Amino acid sequence: MKQRAVGRSGLKVSDLGLGTMTWGMETDADEAAAQLVAFHDAGGTLVDTAASYGYGESESILGHLITDVVPRADLIIASKAGITRTAEGRIVDASRGALLRQLDASLRKLATDYLDLWYVHYVDDTVPFEETLAALDFAVSSGRVRYVGVSNYGGWRLGRAAAWQQAVPGRAPIVANQVRYSLVDRGIEREVIPAAAALGIGVFPWSPLGGGVLSGKYRGGVPSDSRAAIGHRPDLVSPDSAAGIVEAVATAAEGLATSPVAVALAWLRDRPGVAAPILGARTLGQLTGALASDALELPHEIASALDDVSAPPVGYPEDVR
Repeated sequence: MKQRAVGRSGLKVSDLGLGTMTWGMETDADEAAAQLVAFHDAGGTLVDTAASYGYGESESILGHLITDVVPRADLIIASKAGITRTAEGRIVDASRGALLRQLDASLRKLATDYLDLWYVHYVDDTVPFEETLAALDFAVSSGRVRYVGVSNYGGWRLGRAAAWQQAVPGRAPIVANQVRYSLVDRGIEREVIPAAAALGIGVFPWSPLGGGVLSGKYRGGVPSDSRAAIGHRPDLVSPDSAAGIVEAVATAAEGLATSPVAVALAWLRDRPGVAAPILGARTLGQLTGALASDALELPHEIASALDDVSAPPVGYPEDVR
């Protein structure tokens, strides 16, 4: 697996990342171990988790695995803070105190004394943005974190945060933004991608298959064993609205003798500014299919055709240039 720089920073990651959102929920510890071994054997380094994943179990499982299964030194571990999940729902708190408490808890669960990359998981407009960003500075200056980023930030928020951090020497630069992005969900190309490119910030797409739509499994309806069938796919793009794109991906896959998953991921992996799509597989079989994309280079004609069929409406002012 190729290694890439994250934006213009010195951080390098594998060009696919292993997501762990299902660990501790739909993916048990044994299946998680199998996924991590397969990812590591394929040359993968980036493992992405969060304080809120699996109500905290995701980090605990990963902590045991990097103690007993795959060496910590072989991995780039990214985690996030700012969201807590309870039985009543999601709580967003990006205050300095909440972020740093979650960071310390993450380090304990992960059995490590530092994170390679730490994100603010979500926007919290109840807290001054200067306070949120000051927590990132402290995390880096105290040695707990090597690099910092944000997640789910729109273009103007990303620009504001990056400019604030660049304004004073010693502040920790924003090197990454993790956002929803796929062939069926290209909205970030309007503002986020241009902002990230101008600022030297790497983009990490989550939900790279549009909630599974691009795998083609919803072409004939919702499978009974899918996450959508049991209400676990809030990121699911409407199969009806994406039908033309899904068919184009399936046609390309047939012509290349590969899977729709591999085609969709290869297209996304090679988009400008993308550091690494985050693979959110529930099972080892799903992960193995996704990893096959790393050997696939899309012919220019196919990549261009997919660009065209999935192009989002841009609107003013771009359409008058």
